[in-house]
Amino acid sequence: MKVLITGGSGALGRSLKEAFGGAYMPSSREMDVTDRELTRKKILEYRPDMLMHAAALVNIPKCEQEKKYAWNVNVEGVQNVVNALKELDNGCYLIYMSTACVFAGEKEKYYIEDDPACPANYYGFTKLCGEIVTRQYPNTLIIRTNFAARGKWKHPKAFVDRFGTYLFTDQVVSAMKELISLKKTGLFHVVGDKRISMHELATLGGDTEVGKISLKEYNGPHVTVDMSMSTVRWKKYRIA
Repeated sequence: MKVLITGGSGALGRSLKEAFGGAYMPSSREMDVTDRELTRKKILEYRPDMLMHAAALVNIPKCEQEKKYAWNVNVEGVQNVVNALKELDNGCYLIYMSTACVFAGEKEKYYIEDDPACPANYYGFTKLCGEIVTRQYPNTLIIRTNFAARGKWKHPKAFVDRFGTYLFTDQVVSAMKELISLKKTGLFHVVGDKRISMHELATLGGDTEVGKISLKEYNGPHVTVDMSMSTVRWKKYRIA
């Protein structure tokens, strides 16, 4: 099976690379998803049997500050991929990686697949639009999840009062492989079995020196406070 993965330089992309070693993982320069013709050319030349679309602008402040760019990457980029797959017309299996941030983040509400989405910020809005775009393509698996890489936390501090049913990237990839093996299509939540704070997640991942920050100290664009999800279509995973 020929596999193409976008977003290979991100945290999830690195775990996907380990799990799908033979996959074609073009850099953003080689296949800039905002470039319609380049995306079309790469997909039609490689002719993938499965395409995992993990490329996205996920930085919330940057999405707020550069809304046109965020839209081009997170929405138009998805449309360019879908259009190319429609033209390829080989039944390629599309996996689209979405986020818990499509929800408003009401405190201690565990969102399931059937709950209405209501993003709290522009990042979440663009990812929800990306989901809508992928629904144009019949052979699509949409995965909503929330994850972090193991090891050192990407920021000096982690929130003690932002929560989610997080997993680590290698666990998300293992879940993806299960769903893919069953050829699942439609929308699925891939979630951990308990609600924890970002700081708890960072320390569980191995960064015992990460600092603490609360939302009262935060000065920036609106963030999703509680990203906890559950699932009625799949299963939960023990974060470990």
